[in-house]
Amino acid sequence: MIRLATVSPCYNEEDVLELSAQRLTSLFDRMVSDGLISKDSLIIFVNDGSKDHTWDIIQRLHHENAYVCGINLTRNSGHQNAIMAGMMTARQWADAIITIDADLQDDLEAIPQMVCQFTQGNDIVYGVKVSRTADPWLKRFSAEAFYRLQYQLGGVESIYNHADFRLLSRRALDLLAEYRERNVYLRGIIPMLGLPSTTVEDVISERSAGQSKYNLSRMMGLALDGITSFSIRPIYGIIYLGIIFLIIAFGIGIYVLHALITGTAVPGWSSLILSIWLVGGFILISIGVAGIYVGKIYQEVKQRPLYHIKDILTHESVD
Repeated sequence: MIRLATVSPCYNEEDVLELSAQRLTSLFDRMVSDGLISKDSLIIFVNDGSKDHTWDIIQRLHHENAYVCGINLTRNSGHQNAIMAGMMTARQWADAIITIDADLQDDLEAIPQMVCQFTQGNDIVYGVKVSRTADPWLKRFSAEAFYRLQYQLGGVESIYNHADFRLLSRRALDLLAEYRERNVYLRGIIPMLGLPSTTVEDVISERSAGQSKYNLSRMMGLALDGITSFSIRPIYGIIYLGIIFLIIAFGIGIYVLHALITGTAVPGWSSLILSIWLVGGFILISIGVAGIYVGKIYQEVKQRPLYHIKDILTHESVD
């Protein structure tokens, strides 16, 4: 039997924590009875600088539940960094770690399948969404559009329709620890490890309580990190766009010269203003894209820590 740990990042999740712990505990009890995992397996909640009573609830659950452990970050470090904090802290405690969001919209019944795939020699097991009917239409559309865009841009060997529900072996975690970049995008980094991997089906269910804290702004930020951290094609796109604009400008120049020669030129402000705004807009977009890359270089060279841990709650078996 293996010692399993689940890692769940939490940001203002007081409304779902108790239900999450209850459902995971029930699953762990069943898996222990079936001989899949050992009874000293762990349910780890990572408090990512919550402003509600999330950490208080984690502390209470830790004292009441033999599975529950907690990691308390000093401030909100972001979803991906919170996952990293949990995985890197717990990699010496368990044979394998499964990351799953605290709202448990991912399919819990996929976890025993992940463990079985791990025992068959797979270091990485991805939960791939086969149904997103529980997600709002906008979230489904934006997610699928992003995966397609990411594929077209290249540079990222991501798994289609896979988020952050996955199993990693201790060997995979040790290799992951060697990646020191500040702009963490786990969906792109983990496939780069090159270890044996497979997938299991993940049927998304509706959130049991509360509302998702992962709003459109956070999703857009993650998508931007995923594209700009692994692909330089947007820069080449700017160059190609500039060439197209030069060709268009050359064509307009020929047209203006012809109009002057034939005496058909009609002076007008509209075409001039339209051209200025159009070209100015593309210039600003181009500068912005280039600026993103420069900004990421700036963040990387500072080599600041991804997170700071304030408290760790463990049981005797992992102390």
